[in-house]
Amino acid sequence: MNFPEEVISFNNKPLDSIKYLNFIYYIDVMKVLVTGAKGFVGKNLCAQLNNIKEGKARNYPIQIDEVFEYDIDSKSEDFDRYCREADFVFNLAGVNRPKENDEFMKGNFDFVSTLLDTLKKHSNNCPVMLSSSIQATLIGRYGQSDYGKSKLAGEELFFNYGKESGAKVLIYRFPNLFGKWCRPNYNSVVATFCNNIANDQPIQVHDLSVELELLYIDDLIEEMIGALSGNEHHCEFDGVETVLKKDGRYCAVPISYKVTLGRIVELLNSFKEMPCTLGVPDLSPCSFEKKLYSTYLSYLPKEKMIYDLKMNYDNRGSFTEIIRTVNSGQFSVNISKPRITKGQHWHHTKNEKFVVVKGHGLIQLRREGSNEVFNFEVSGDKIQVVEMIPGYTHNIINLSETEDLVTFMWCNEPFDPNHPDTFFDPVEK
Repeated sequence: MNFPEEVISFNNKPLDSIKYLNFIYYIDVMKVLVTGAKGFVGKNLCAQLNNIKEGKARNYPIQIDEVFEYDIDSKSEDFDRYCREADFVFNLAGVNRPKENDEFMKGNFDFVSTLLDTLKKHSNNCPVMLSSSIQATLIGRYGQSDYGKSKLAGEELFFNYGKESGAKVLIYRFPNLFGKWCRPNYNSVVATFCNNIANDQPIQVHDLSVELELLYIDDLIEEMIGALSGNEHHCEFDGVETVLKKDGRYCAVPISYKVTLGRIVELLNSFKEMPCTLGVPDLSPCSFEKKLYSTYLSYLPKEKMIYDLKMNYDNRGSFTEIIRTVNSGQFSVNISKPRITKGQHWHHTKNEKFVVVKGHGLIQLRREGSNEVFNFEVSGDKIQVVEMIPGYTHNIINLSETEDLVTFMWCNEPFDPNHPDTFFDPVEK
């Protein structure tokens, strides 16, 4: 899926000032209704809407006065009031795992009808969003999907309602979703795999080559806030493929991932080993690995939320590696006992950054072949970075008589005992 050229940018780019001011003028303070508030998407959306309401999320051009959270156990009189007062409706309510197939239509069509009739009763023509599914295309393996048929029927109700009332309708056909708070062993293979692998339970995969289109919950929520702000993305469909289009009939989240089951399993197993390997996934902003890793972590049991690190002790103190990466270097903590000097070596290519976070120390550097010593007195009272430059021998001295010196260290590459690139040479001779 390609990102469209946006008329008004949002979040990552500043809004046009004139449009922004006009936009705020019209939105003022909003009351937002979320149906299906206790579901996977509902919980995540309500959490962020309430963050905005409470002033905890200030990076959005909207103000929210109330978040009406409606679910199956809510009172009918509350629902009526919510429909009367709402300035925007997110309809996330639906059925996807019924006991009987006829429950699909009841949950995904009948409730939509009830919602729209109630809005009509109160002459409330506020914008309404519908959470549909790619299965509503009824194409390929979705051709006989009762769930897809019920979602398609709900879509048509929405479109007709928009024509009759003049209300803005936003229909999203979501692919497979993943992220925190998704129920495992229900309707999400990613949630099930994350939960089972995190908890040392078996998984079943019949075909590792099966490819899924996956949408991350935080990307979905950002789009929902964008829709609330009048900055939704529109699309059409070429079969089951989403084609972003400014005047499209449907709406879409402009980023998703196509990943095989085999790749998902491979990544999750690598995440499970990271407390031992000290690795981290690809953390680039739009990386699927980054988002899957966050999802995986949300399923960790209490006993796996903490793990030991290998502390390398000697009479000088300790050195503990925290993170080891291929592309982003090595992160470590060094503890030096009082009056102890560490280092006294230099590197050809390896470079490091030293940050004293506790204690009082002296870092010294001398260019190989020179007699001039550079002295840097550092303390945890003032956090500074001192560069360990290639070709400079260096050390770190604990100046205290009583306190340990604690130093955070970053190195541009993990230590390789076969090619250490480390050569002993005292700074002061």
